Amino acid sequence: MLQIHEIRYFLAVSDTLNFTRAAERCNVTQPALTRAIKSLEDKLGAGPLILRDRGNTRLTELGSMMRPHFEHMQSELESARTRAKDYARVVETSLRIGLMCTIGPARLVDFFSRFSQDYPDIDINLADGPVPVIEAKLENGELDGAIYACPDELDARFHGVPLFEERFVVAVPPLDPLAQQNSIRIPDLNQKHYLGRASCEFYDHLRRIRLEIGGIEFKRRYVSDRDDWVQAMVVAGLGFTYLPEFAVMMPGLVVRPLVDPEVRRTVQFVTMRGRQHSSAVGAFVRKLRSHAWAGKLPPPATPELMGQSM
Repeated sequence: MLQIHEIRYFLAVSDTLNFTRAAERCNVTQPALTRAIKSLEDKLGAGPLILRDRGNTRLTELGSMMRPHFEHMQSELESARTRAKDYARVVETSLRIGLMCTIGPARLVDFFSRFSQDYPDIDINLADGPVPVIEAKLENGELDGAIYACPDELDARFHGVPLFEERFVVAVPPLDPLAQQNSIRIPDLNQKHYLGRASCEFYDHLRRIRLEIGGIEFKRRYVSDRDDWVQAMVVAGLGFTYLPEFAVMMPGLVVRPLVDPEVRRTVQFVTMRGRQHSSAVGAFVRKLRSHAWAGKLPPPATPELMGQSM
């Protein structure tokens, strides 16, 4: 098999017609260059490529015939290297981040703003979706990382960096008597109309809590995979729903902390364990770790604040 360095050495001699200068150009010893060209000639098996006669170095007819082929091969190799470097630069400056669809921007926009200021050359593509879809994309390499939360521990395939915690709250219509309370317990919701968020990853966890308490029934009315629809229906008085405290809040929505028990979720940045990541991912993780994840649940709305945006 022809070796790239053998072709490179031959072309250097072709250009200089001098073994000493060719060896200096290739940064090798002259004997090493001579051996490489002899190896190239042996592999071709058609005779010598270069003749050396009393200091006069010239290409043979075979050498002259093979030179454009070797130049083309070297050009193609350099082109491939250039394309590979260009691809590496694109990969290096692009991040594909999955974002769980139930996470609102309230806790993240400040981070992304600061990251863009510190790393203006790194583009971020955000793709939202439910946890199973995000994890599948992480596994097959469609995402570099993802921001999400789940009620159980992460699968062993993944590595998570905890970012912040947020409580679950109960969203109720402005005119519901529960809106007058400072907090809401699950027994307070007995026989209330429940509006289901289809993408709520904590639904089964909250349902288990309700069943453990016992004697509490919800009247299931609507289910939607769009949080804005669910919130709009709550505001319209059609029922209540559970929400993470920093989710997007529609104007007029009244939320109260869920207590006895309090339910929290930990939002993490998740990557595929054991996968080699670009330096852009490393920069993203370092910025996540150092970011001050500020923000608390707003105080309960007073009657005169009801109907205003959270």
